[in-house]
Amino acid sequence: MNIAENLQRLKKSIPDHVSIVSVSKQQPVALLMEAYQAGQRVFGENKAQELALKQFQLPNDIAWHFIGHLQTNKVRQLAPFISLIHSIDRLSLLTEVNKEAAKNSRVIDCLLQFHIATEETKFGMNIEEARVLLESDGYHACANIRITGVMGMSSFSDNTDLVRKEFQCLHDYFLTLKRLFFNQQRSFEVISMGMSGDYQIAIEEGSTMVRIGTAIFGERKY
Repeated sequence: MNIAENLQRLKKSIPDHVSIVSVSKQQPVALLMEAYQAGQRVFGENKAQELALKQFQLPNDIAWHFIGHLQTNKVRQLAPFISLIHSIDRLSLLTEVNKEAAKNSRVIDCLLQFHIATEETKFGMNIEEARVLLESDGYHACANIRITGVMGMSSFSDNTDLVRKEFQCLHDYFLTLKRLFFNQQRSFEVISMGMSGDYQIAIEEGSTMVRIGTAIFGERKY
């Protein structure tokens, strides 16, 4: 099955209100073009340098999402064009995004990343850390960013009950933040959770954005 067929199959299995981010990290530009020619316009990368290079090589109507752990010294490379940053996990990163967005006369959309998995190696805040961030003077001084939702990664596990509970946790975090901080902001609507192995569970638990790599491009060739 080729990339176009994979995308077609995915779109048939995913509700219209859920958007697909094609996770294209470590994939060659030729395969991204196959997905583009099949109608895909949203791609996600986890390395700033690789993303910037691909952005230069591919059509300019692609919406690029950054989905990995982002270092503050890499924000400058992304600020001129990035569509959405999924991985805001600290105020210092958010203020850096705001600074570089201002330099480019842009407002950059961002998601707050939460740690919902059992693995300690995954990044993200807890709900109390997010509340502190959103109540801070530093956040309120950021005029060139917009928080549009939340992101989280489930445990790498065959235990579907565990994965479901983690997705439910992220959905609860979204509702809490919506009630406390974003009740009047219609753009706060994104719940980015679910990947190739668990996106169906994620959608059942409220995901509005899934990050799909292997199910579109196949296994990566290292």
